[in-house]
Amino acid sequence: MPDITLSYETLTTEHLDAINKDLENKDALDILKWAYSQFGESLVYACSFGAEGMVLIDLISRVCPDARIVFLDTHVHFKETYELIERVKVRYPKLRIELKEPDLSLEQQAEQYGIELWKSSPDLCCKLRKLDPLEDVLKGAVAWLSGLRREQSPTRANTQFVNEDRRFQSIKVCPLIHWTWDDIWTYIKLYQLPYNELHDKGYPSIGCEHCTAPVKEGGDSRAGRWSGTGKTECGLHQ
Repeated sequence: MPDITLSYETLTTEHLDAINKDLENKDALDILKWAYSQFGESLVYACSFGAEGMVLIDLISRVCPDARIVFLDTHVHFKETYELIERVKVRYPKLRIELKEPDLSLEQQAEQYGIELWKSSPDLCCKLRKLDPLEDVLKGAVAWLSGLRREQSPTRANTQFVNEDRRFQSIKVCPLIHWTWDDIWTYIKLYQLPYNELHDKGYPSIGCEHCTAPVKEGGDSRAGRWSGTGKTECGLHQ
């Protein structure tokens, strides 16, 4: 049975350190087994359907075949991303995949804040179309899963398996922290997982269409996100 006593409100630094010490030699599947046994229905996976997401979805399906998976549908994602979601639904029919929409349509956002807000104020655009929707999702959850990897960027280098998420006042579980980009693709190819076709066109990290550009081979995997703005995160993981 899930331990309902473990929550953001009851989590202490000492408890968090002890949990991560107990889990330090575990693999990703073990972390997922721990997370679902710990939180049960109060665990949600916020998935962007990138390469890491496909690995996590496959692993999750082995632990909790009817897990809840939420995609933050900003309405400005690439068509390839939406097509991938449909393929995933076919491959994993038991998973409860939900597309969470913002409160404002793109037209309403343009009326209130101006057209192409992602250009004039990308942080505000991310808040309205990603952060606020996830905050709404997590109101009914004790913990959430993320595909963060330490290798991805300096801002993610210290990510633990289990993290205190002050932004959303939640517990964030990251089973893939030790995986490399090569590990991700080895797994995808080994199990012939569906993945976003844009990965084959120079897009290692895929977000909204207006704010994602291809990256030169060997470049920073996050360099194509909000290129030229100095922005590297949407705010979900800060």
